[in-house]
Amino acid sequence: METKTMLNARKILAAVLVIALTIALTACTGGGKSADSSSGEKSSGTAQTEALSTADDTKKTYKIAVMPKLVGIPYFTQTGEGAKRAGEDLGVEVIYTGPTKADAAEQVKMIEDLINQGVDAICIAPNDPNAVIPALKKAREKGILVLDWDTPVDINEVDASVHQIDDKALGEHIFDKLVEEMGTDSGDYAIITGGLSAANLNAWIDYGTEYAKEKYPNLNLVTDKIPSDEQQQEAYSKALDLVKTYPDLKGIIGYSTPAPLGIAQAIREKGLQDEIVVVGTAVKEDCREFLEDGALDVGCLWNTEDLGYLTVSVAKALLDGETLTNGMEMEGFGTIEVKEDGKTIIMGPPEDYMK
Repeated sequence: METKTMLNARKILAAVLVIALTIALTACTGGGKSADSSSGEKSSGTAQTEALSTADDTKKTYKIAVMPKLVGIPYFTQTGEGAKRAGEDLGVEVIYTGPTKADAAEQVKMIEDLINQGVDAICIAPNDPNAVIPALKKAREKGILVLDWDTPVDINEVDASVHQIDDKALGEHIFDKLVEEMGTDSGDYAIITGGLSAANLNAWIDYGTEYAKEKYPNLNLVTDKIPSDEQQQEAYSKALDLVKTYPDLKGIIGYSTPAPLGIAQAIREKGLQDEIVVVGTAVKEDCREFLEDGALDVGCLWNTEDLGYLTVSVAKALLDGETLTNGMEMEGFGTIEVKEDGKTIIMGPPEDYMK
C-alpha cells in the first residue's frame, strides 16, 4: 500500500503535468495564432512588394507602327525621322516601315504583319484609302488603335486623322501662288499629281480647281490631272510631253513632293523658266537648286519632321486614354487644331519656299 507521502507526491506530479499541458495548449492556440498572423502579414507584404516590382519591371511600352506611302523618298525619310524622335522623347517604341513603291497591296500585307506582331497602334499614309480599309478594320477588331496621317482614310474607319494642313486652305493657296507668279489670271495650265487614288492630293486639286473656277474663270485646264506614280522621273517625262503638246502653256502645278522637281527638271532642260510657271508641294531642301534658276517658282509645304512627330504624339495620347480637344497641348509638339468630329487634327498652315 502506498503511504500518504507517496500519494501526495503523485498528486503534486499530476498537477504539474496538467499545468504544463495547459501552457502547451495555450502556445499552440493563442500564441501560435499570433505568430502565424504575424508571419502571414509579413508574407502578404512581401508578395505585394514582389508584384509591384514585377509590374515595374514589365511595364508595357507602347509599340506604335507608322507606315508611309513608301520609303526612300526625302519627304517620307524626314517624316520618319520625326516619328523616331518622338519615340525617343515620349518613351514609346516606333516601328517605321513601308513599301519601297507606292503600292496599296503591299501596304495591306504589311498591316497584316503588324497585326500579327501585336502592335498597339497602326498609323498609315495610304496609297489607296479604300484598299486598306478591310485590313484596318481587322486591326481595330483586335483592339489596335488605327490612325491615318498625310493622306486620309474614311473618318469612320480610324480613331484619329492627322492632317498636315487644312486641305481647302492649301488647295486655294496653290492657285493664288500660280496666278501671282504668272502675273495674270488667264491662260492655259496643267496639273501633274502623284497617284490618282491619293485622297489628300485629290482633295487639294478638287478644292483648288473649284476655287479657280470662281476666282480665276479665265484659267484653262488643258487636260485631266496627270499621274506620276510619286516618281520624279515620271513627272519629268510627263512635263516634257505637256510642253510639246501645249505650246501656249503658262503654268504647271505639281502635287506630291517628287512631282514639282520632275516638272522643274523638264522646264530647265527646255530653257522655259521665263515662259512657264511651276508651283507645287515640295520639300524645301530638295527644291533649292530649282528655285535658284527659276525652274521652280514656288515650293509649298510644311515641316515634314513635325508631321511624323505629331502622328506618334497623337497615337500615344489616345493610348493613354486622352480625349482629343481643340487647342489641346500635345506632348513634345505644342497645341493642335481639332475639328468638330473630334478625330481630324490639323497640324498648321502652309509654308512657301521661293527664290
